[in-house]
Amino acid sequence: MSEDAAFERAVEIVLAHEGGLFDDPADPGGITNCGVSLRSYPALGAAGIRALTPDQAKEIYRRDWWLRCGWDELPAPIAAKLLDIGVNIGAEAVHRALQRALRATGADIGEDGVLGPATRAAVAEADATALLVAVRSEVAGHYRMIAALHPLEQRFLQGWLTRAYG
Repeated sequence: MSEDAAFERAVEIVLAHEGGLFDDPADPGGITNCGVSLRSYPALGAAGIRALTPDQAKEIYRRDWWLRCGWDELPAPIAAKLLDIGVNIGAEAVHRALQRALRATGADIGEDGVLGPATRAAVAEADATALLVAVRSEVAGHYRMIAALHPLEQRFLQGWLTRAYG
């Protein structure tokens, strides 16, 4: 699968999970459109977030996540999961989940939240199917921890778990 095809498939999953325009006062991200939040992109302003098109969101995801994080260099199923979860919990947190998942599949890897050479090598050596299952489990655990620590966010837990296991 080409990098462009892998990205297109991955970003469609993100857009399906993120949906369209949301302005939920309980959401710490503030007004959000296609998953792009005012908190993360204050330079766009509320009007810019409201006017954001899916194609513009895709370019943000490609530039600021897919390429910047180096997910384009990983096996497509792993990269797609990291993009979908990373835009929700952040790159460091998703990289830590990946590193814990690598350990769960037998890799001797530390947990520093960086997708560095050792993590990349461990991903390349891992069984992609087993690793994806482990990543899903680690991400679900992360979401459960967030919901336990922040009771006001409990209402998001079922959606987060659906995303983690999807």
